[in-house]
Amino acid sequence: MGNPLTKALFILLVLSNIANAEDAPDWGAETLLGDWCGLRTSLYEKGVTVEITHKSDLLKNTKGGIRVGSVWLANTEAAINMDLGKLVGWDGGTIFIQYHSQHGRQAKDFNGSYVGSFAGVDNIETGINNGQFYQAWLQQSMAEDRFSVLAGLYAIDSEFYVTDTSGLFLQPPYGMSAEMAQTGQNGPPVFPMGALGVRMRYASPYVYFQGAVTDGVPGDLNKPRGTQIRLDKGDGTLSILELGYMPLRDGEDEPISKAAVGLWSYSTPGFDLVDPTIRPLDRGFYFLAEHTLRAERDHPGQGLSGFVRFGKVNEDIYQAGRSGSVGLHYKGLFDGRDDDEAGIAVTQSRASDKFRQLNSSDPSETVIEIAYREQMLPWISLQLSVQRIINPNMDVTLKDASIVGARLELTL
Repeated sequence: MGNPLTKALFILLVLSNIANAEDAPDWGAETLLGDWCGLRTSLYEKGVTVEITHKSDLLKNTKGGIRVGSVWLANTEAAINMDLGKLVGWDGGTIFIQYHSQHGRQAKDFNGSYVGSFAGVDNIETGINNGQFYQAWLQQSMAEDRFSVLAGLYAIDSEFYVTDTSGLFLQPPYGMSAEMAQTGQNGPPVFPMGALGVRMRYASPYVYFQGAVTDGVPGDLNKPRGTQIRLDKGDGTLSILELGYMPLRDGEDEPISKAAVGLWSYSTPGFDLVDPTIRPLDRGFYFLAEHTLRAERDHPGQGLSGFVRFGKVNEDIYQAGRSGSVGLHYKGLFDGRDDDEAGIAVTQSRASDKFRQLNSSDPSETVIEIAYREQMLPWISLQLSVQRIINPNMDVTLKDASIVGARLELTL
């Protein structure tokens, strides 16, 4: 190894290996199962990241709603992200595959059997025990990652109508909002089921624009279990556009700031609630904003953040014509608990006029949640949740419900 060029190449190789090892996550500290005897690090250096998570929820309706009762819900998820640049030399290419399984549910679903909320109670409840591919897509990025095109099995709630500040809560409307979640013949392509689609996105340092077109009827109406992909005549499409302003990138060590407006439309008309022979246009819009209201001086990623979301659908077609959410979120509320999170959120869904014509209905449903998430170790957290459902499902026969719950989340 006397040749200076050989020495230089050897030093560069050693430094490169050291850099790779330093860049790799600390699997032993951040996951329960560790590095899998070095397999995770080996895959990571080749551009492949594997993440496995498990959530277990215990919920009890203590009074009101349909009846008192409790249930255990669970969701286990595996996600594989492949950087094709590292893996096969395909610069800007990414493959993402996400599979999840819902299990633990008893003979009856919790919300439908015990609470009866329109907005829902738990964001991993699906009504049946099931396993399916949620997303499986190929993305190509270009122009220094400012522009990207994605195609495959895709869920719009992974990128559209999203506020990170609201992600703490168990109630479903802080993922996909309550008014849009009710739309379509089989729901929009959101958890737990994606749809075939194409998404394009452009992002400058401050502004982004994204649009997607997906199958209008995700899955198979007659086969709720497993991964079902059908493109039947009459399904039509769902189109969604979002324009956002995001001067501060959301990261663990950065404040949050984001505002966006969105429009969506199904190509197949809906059915009028009063006269089904009338086929109104099935479309809507939404607005969202979130901002760090108070950042801690030495830790800008900690502090108080707030969010607001509002959306409207065609009131001739659906039970809720509009819904709005507002909430507060604090990371690192107590000294020495920098990764713990606390929050309170409220969502109100307003009954449409035609729904009230057909039903003895309250004018709205309001759901409230107070949550605290304790990060016990990097790979395990415990979250406590207290919920109040006022006018469940806008049904005058149901009393206000009170729910207590706990979520155990593991990174495996």
